[in-house]
Amino acid sequence: MPESNDIDWFKQTLRATFPYVVFIVVFILGTVAIMVWAAHAEEVGKPVLLPQAHSHNDYYRENPLEDALSLGYCSVEADIYLIDGALLVAHDRDKVSPEKTLSAMYLQPLFARFQRFGSVYPEAAPFQLLIDIKSEGEGTFTALQQELEAFETMLTRFDAEETIPGAVTVVISGNRAVDAILGANPRLAGVDGRLSDLDGAYTAHQMPLISDNWTKHFRWRGKGEIPEAEGEKLRAIVAQTHAKGMRLRFWATPQRDDVWATLHATGVDVLNADDLQALHDVLHRAAAANSGR
Repeated sequence: MPESNDIDWFKQTLRATFPYVVFIVVFILGTVAIMVWAAHAEEVGKPVLLPQAHSHNDYYRENPLEDALSLGYCSVEADIYLIDGALLVAHDRDKVSPEKTLSAMYLQPLFARFQRFGSVYPEAAPFQLLIDIKSEGEGTFTALQQELEAFETMLTRFDAEETIPGAVTVVISGNRAVDAILGANPRLAGVDGRLSDLDGAYTAHQMPLISDNWTKHFRWRGKGEIPEAEGEKLRAIVAQTHAKGMRLRFWATPQRDDVWATLHATGVDVLNADDLQALHDVLHRAAAANSGR
């Protein structure tokens, strides 16, 4: 049996050290809790990537580029004019502003993310920058080529017959100087083709994307289900595009949930959105429905 003096000493020691033990335990538990919360917060803060989502006329946003990236969009669009040697972003010539350059609004922010993550997002995923040339095609492309070369390390490169994927793939639409684009060395951009190009000799290496005006090919505007004949036509276009290894996009599509859902279900690869949140929600609902099958 322990002597009373030993018991008293043990009790005194326990009383003296108890606050420190409690402090250490609370500190350890608190640290673990903070680490768990931080990891959860970081995970929650990461957008679910949407490979089909395209921010149409992205520069109209309150926060160009960032609004699209915050929702996980993997494609954005910028219209450009060559004015006094500068590539300025705007849809209309009279809306240009000297500080709104392609480099400042898109190339530099994307390059900063590339330097940080090795890609546009922390999770590696293909990202498309669609550049719509509004001014004269060949001269604007010449200036654009020089600008792209400064960011070459992050860009997809088109060497001879081989496409070498980069963090950002540039595709040129609008006033496309096709011969100049395909003849560039180094070639840092693909050409945005048209449906009529599907019957030609162009390859996915030259035209990775096919885009066209929805209203010139389809009458359906999203009221009720797509008519059977137009649905068959759309499926045939998707199949022809994919057979050539190209991706498909339509502009001037009605900004309606049922239109986006139909195009997505039919296999259209890139969906134009003016309302970023609306398309985001449509694609998330589609993903949830597919995961529940």
